[in-house]
Amino acid sequence: MKIITSMLAAASLMVAVNAMAADMPELAKKNNCVACHAIDKKRVGPAWKDVASKYKSVTTYTYKGKEYPLKDGLLQKVSQGGSGVWGSMPMAANDPAGKNQAEMKQLVEFILGLDK
Repeated sequence: MKIITSMLAAASLMVAVNAMAADMPELAKKNNCVACHAIDKKRVGPAWKDVASKYKSVTTYTYKGKEYPLKDGLLQKVSQGGSGVWGSMPMAANDPAGKNQAEMKQLVEFILGLDK
């Protein structure tokens, strides 16, 4: 019985560690992305895994009528906000002044990396 209990405890710990690895990065918490997004389920905005899946084989992104390389276009969307891609709910601008582009780029890269 002790062996089974130990095995169950170890399995639970492995699940917890995997769940922590999939937690939102600190930048997402700092920039309040967690108010509208989760990694694996839709909230106000789409699940980040769904975003990663949607853009898995895409190389460009059109933002406000201009075509960009994918990461640059998504960086524009995250920074400046917008609507229409995931429904009628607009995404708020997260860096309208462009002061945190390095952080926004890290978040875009994290999101796109969820489908690997």
